[in-house]
Amino acid sequence: MEIKLTCIIFSYDLELIIFGETSKSKQVENNMQFSACTINVKHCKCFEKLTDAEKQFLEEHSVEILYKKGEVICKQGGFASHIMLVVSGLAKVYIESPSNSLVLKIIPDGNFIGMASVSEERPTYQYSAVTYIDSIIRQIDLKAFNQLLDQNPGFAREVIEILTTNSLQIYGRFFCLTQKQAYGRLADIILCLSDRIFKESEFNLPLSRKDLAELSGMSQETVIRMLNKFISEGLIQMERKRFKVLDYTRLKQISDKG
Repeated sequence: MEIKLTCIIFSYDLELIIFGETSKSKQVENNMQFSACTINVKHCKCFEKLTDAEKQFLEEHSVEILYKKGEVICKQGGFASHIMLVVSGLAKVYIESPSNSLVLKIIPDGNFIGMASVSEERPTYQYSAVTYIDSIIRQIDLKAFNQLLDQNPGFAREVIEILTTNSLQIYGRFFCLTQKQAYGRLADIILCLSDRIFKESEFNLPLSRKDLAELSGMSQETVIRMLNKFISEGLIQMERKRFKVLDYTRLKQISDKG
C-alpha cells in the first residue's frame, strides 16, 4: 500500500500585513484578519523531499488502521510511539482536564496528528484526538520518522514549517475565542466547514450541536439559539444533518465584524 506523497496542513486564516501604496500608515490591527476557522489549506512537500529508498523505508515502518466514529486516536499524556497521518476521514484535536476540554483544531484528510511529540524531550502526546467520522489513520513509527529528520535536511525543514503553521493556528484561535463576539465565532465555523472541509454550500454535517459548541467556545444552548436565529434571518438552512449556507455574504460580514 503506497503512502500518499502529498500532505495538506491546515491553519487559521492569518493574513499577512499588507501596506498599500498610498496608506502605509494604517494601523496593524486594521490590516490583520483573524478567523476562528480551524482550517485553511496549505500544501507541504514533506514526502516529496524523500528519496525512493526513504519512501520505501517509511512504507515499511507504517501501517493503516480504520478508526470508527468516536474512537480515540491518541490520548493526552500517553506515550507517543507513532506520528499519525489522516488518510481519510475527520478528527478533532483537543486538550482536556478533569472537568473541561478545549478543541484546538479539526483534522481533515492529509493532516498529521502528534507532531508535537517528535521531540525526544516530550515523548508523550500533548493532546488527545478523536474521530468525528469513520477514518483511516496511517501510523508512522516515531523512531523511523526521527531518523528521516536526522538524515534528510529538506524533509526536516518541511516538518519545521508544519510545526510553525500549527503554532499560528493556535495563536489565531485563542485570539478569536477571546476577542470575537459569539455570532462572529459561529459564523467563522460555518464558513470554515463550507469553504475548507466540504468545499460547497450544501453538505451533510457530521458534527453535533455539542461539537459546534466546543469549536466556537460556547455552550450548546447558546449555539442552538444562535443557529435558530441564523435560520430565521435566512442565513442558513438546516434539516437534520443536512446543512446549507443561504447567504454567504452576510455570514462573511458577521465573521469579519466579530
